[in-house]
Amino acid sequence: MWRLLLATSVMAEPESRRFLQRRAEDSTPTCGGIELEPNDLCRDTVLWAAGGGKWDARAVDWFKNFESIAGVPIGSGNVADYQRLYWCAPPGGKYCGLPPCSGCSSPPCDDCFAGKPLVANLRPGCEANDTSIGCIPPETTMGYKGQHWPTTYIDGTQEMHIFLIGDWGGLDGSLDTNQGRPELIAYNWGRQPGPSVFPRSRWNKRHTEQLCSHKEFVECFNTFGEAPCIPECGFVMGVDDKPQLLVAEAFKARAALKDPQYILNVGDNFYWGGIEKTCGFPMNMLSYPAKHQFDEIFEGIYQGPGLSGKPWFGVLGNHDWGGFRFDNGWDQQMSYTWFSDRWVLPAVYYKTSMVYKDLGFDVDIYFLDTNFLDAKPPEEDPSHNMCSSKNNKPSATCSAAGGPESIESCPAWFASLWKEQKKWIGDLLPKSTATWQFVVTHFPCGHEQQFYRRLRRKGLDLLITGHRHDQELWREDDYHKNHMGVACIVTGGGGGITSEATPNPNNTIDWYGEGQYGFYDLTISKTEILIESINYNGELLLTHKVYPK
Repeated sequence: MWRLLLATSVMAEPESRRFLQRRAEDSTPTCGGIELEPNDLCRDTVLWAAGGGKWDARAVDWFKNFESIAGVPIGSGNVADYQRLYWCAPPGGKYCGLPPCSGCSSPPCDDCFAGKPLVANLRPGCEANDTSIGCIPPETTMGYKGQHWPTTYIDGTQEMHIFLIGDWGGLDGSLDTNQGRPELIAYNWGRQPGPSVFPRSRWNKRHTEQLCSHKEFVECFNTFGEAPCIPECGFVMGVDDKPQLLVAEAFKARAALKDPQYILNVGDNFYWGGIEKTCGFPMNMLSYPAKHQFDEIFEGIYQGPGLSGKPWFGVLGNHDWGGFRFDNGWDQQMSYTWFSDRWVLPAVYYKTSMVYKDLGFDVDIYFLDTNFLDAKPPEEDPSHNMCSSKNNKPSATCSAAGGPESIESCPAWFASLWKEQKKWIGDLLPKSTATWQFVVTHFPCGHEQQFYRRLRRKGLDLLITGHRHDQELWREDDYHKNHMGVACIVTGGGGGITSEATPNPNNTIDWYGEGQYGFYDLTISKTEILIESINYNGELLLTHKVYPK
């Protein structure tokens, strides 16, 4: 099992020192008293809370995160402590624009972890001078692009399994968002610990007619399927209202039986817009929203026999970049690689290898970012455009993280990233001597088919994708739609967002594949891969075999 050490002082880490130095040199204040203008919105509330509000009978609910942030009980908090709370996780949204510089009970006052910032140190087992990808975070966000994550060696001669999942991370309704961001609550009962599914619109199969709008679907959740929920939404109470939890239970139950060696994750890990933090945080530090969202939506959900401690190798989905914006905390999902014993997402694109040494075969896996497909001209499609001028602030930038510098340059940045990756994998794949070659990416079967056809000629054995919110297996001989010559999987039914069509098995007219919510289980050997599609209730939906090229 992978572990890491957490430092209690930011000053122990060079990149953190540079980050704090940059903040100090910036003309914009980085901390200040409650009387300053950036704290106009929160001032009255903070003064009230630090006065009599903390003694209110409901204070334990209002200020539920206070002690973990301030380091003292609610009743012991002073003005600086409550200013800190309203900077980190403001109850009710009265956001403080600045943390206190001093006067808090557990300094430093500009962190959100009771004076013990989360800072990634060297991984156990690494030499002190080892600065490789498997031991320490990169100094810059893009520092590990295209690198090889350390090879995993898998012992034993037992049956070997790989689980595939995607589009799984629901809304964290218990997060008190900061920086003026809206709460992650889509319907009346969405403020709860753990994941709440995001209700997407539903269309007919050809996507020519909207059957149920987002607003209409929300009514189904508010009324638990009763009127005014319209039948066209296809809402199934007991399924559509909690799909991530249902899929996770089936996932855990099968893991206990099959003991997968690792999980491949195709992205959209947190709806609606990924980690609710602006990009540009140091790669060796973890922010409060990132810690909260990972705890509630990932760590608290996917645990159990056969699953705990197993590595999750993944990519970013368009919603991880921000959905209809590009400056959310996508880099914090990468940073979490060094704060977890299993999460692996060290770069926007990378590769790794699995060696089954006792069974005499191996796998090379290439992780690609295909989100250029949702990086459209700023004036287009505001609902599904990371570069949208409607949803990004005019000043939006991720230049500090090596991402797009502006709304205007956003589409070209993603296009350039894709061009860079195509050359990278085009050069690497023919050199592979592994038994199997996989590509893992977010955008689904059907995109860039000529490109994947060329990769097939160079040795690609399996394409693993998501983005469409259902479960689809494209066989090699599905010639009416599959023009790649390679088997392709869409595993977008993880349940963070409602499925493409109704999950009602008696109404499949608008289904693309064999299921709406679920995951896949691959049984891999030297000579074949058995693909099994598993429904949200654990039911086996279909099987297919793939053979090495």
